[in-house]
Amino acid sequence: MALDILQHIFLISLTLSPLSFSLVFQVSCHEECFSSFIPATCPNVSIKDQILVLANDQETVDWMKHIWREIHEYPELAYEEVKTSELIRHELDLLGVPYRWPVARTGVVATIGSGSPPFVALRADMDALPIQELVEWEHKSKVDGKMHGCGHDAHVAMLLGAAKILQKLRCALQGTVVLIFQPAEERGEGAKDMIKEAVLENVVAIFGLHLVHGYSVGVVAARPKEFLAGCGSFKATISGKGGHAAIPQHAIDPILAASTSVISLQNIVSRETDPLDSQVVSVAMIYGGTAFNVIPDSTTIAGTFRAFSKKSFNALRDRIEEVIKAQAAVHRCSAKIDFSGKDLPMIPPTVNDEKIYEHVMRVSREIVGEENTKLAPTFMGSEDFAFYLEKVPGSFLLLGIKNEKTGAIHAPHSPYFTVDEDVFPIGAAIHAAFAHSFLSNSTRSSI
Repeated sequence: MALDILQHIFLISLTLSPLSFSLVFQVSCHEECFSSFIPATCPNVSIKDQILVLANDQETVDWMKHIWREIHEYPELAYEEVKTSELIRHELDLLGVPYRWPVARTGVVATIGSGSPPFVALRADMDALPIQELVEWEHKSKVDGKMHGCGHDAHVAMLLGAAKILQKLRCALQGTVVLIFQPAEERGEGAKDMIKEAVLENVVAIFGLHLVHGYSVGVVAARPKEFLAGCGSFKATISGKGGHAAIPQHAIDPILAASTSVISLQNIVSRETDPLDSQVVSVAMIYGGTAFNVIPDSTTIAGTFRAFSKKSFNALRDRIEEVIKAQAAVHRCSAKIDFSGKDLPMIPPTVNDEKIYEHVMRVSREIVGEENTKLAPTFMGSEDFAFYLEKVPGSFLLLGIKNEKTGAIHAPHSPYFTVDEDVFPIGAAIHAAFAHSFLSNSTRSSI
């Protein structure tokens, strides 16, 4: 057994210089805390070293791989994560970790530690995408038209890995870790629904990460303040008066009003915003008319808008409405604009708290090294983790999985998307190290 080997190594290491000691052994049962086995004569054994040993234990690594593969084979869309939720609860039961379920229909919220303040949260999303997987491998999706093409299956596996580590170190936790397994991130609704069910009650900080193909395996990246763009959608129905295209003077043409609206919307970004304040307005759909010689009664246009600050995001929304209504009026039409986004609700910008960001990066450097810790650029992609950040301070991190040898080179939402399994112990260790160190620092600062 790997645990027995580590125990023998630990005994041998007692004869070595304290400066050379970097290994610790694991407990053999859940009834005792890992830290209780660290002798007082070995003061140089840090919690970081313990976390790394636990995360890289081969049995734990294989366990995380098994979880990932099982979830990957049976992907479930937003609010349908029944089997995934069941697997999570089963593993938490085996670890002896208490949890609350159901939360937001299929979500699970677990806790580890003292049960007392401070509370720090770790989050993983767990829904899949309506994509047909095209990667041919042993654990390919067994559900037609559904695939884990954004790494949420791996997010779950790594957070469960962190749960296993933290449960063994629970006696060293100076507070409580809240583990949030969230549904429906792809719908942009899961985080909001979890918040409605009080998952952030008493939580003072939150951390989340996402796997990306833009960085090599084990490279982490983030940035303070504005990180990911806010995302909104709009659908405008422009109404006029239908008629024969040969006698347009008897009609009120909504297609003309829609066309000038599309052109005028482009001027918002190109002529009204600061070039250094990145924003996007894209009209991606136009519906109007059913015959080549008939002017329709109405035309519909729809698109997306994105910005990095809440101020810019809200201003962009207001200006889109003004432009469309004004252009419709110029052409004697009326316009009704819907920003509710039933298919994709409005998501605010992801804004990392500066202090939490610094803490995350400091922890990450200890796990992956200075050379593998990067300052990320801003991204136009969106994440519903932003809803948590509107409520409590926190930080979002990108964790690289790029590896040409394993085929992990494709972007999320690609039917060829895959994950390099070597990232699992890294992600688990970063989760666990952040939670432990944050609680320790919070306790010390409050004394």
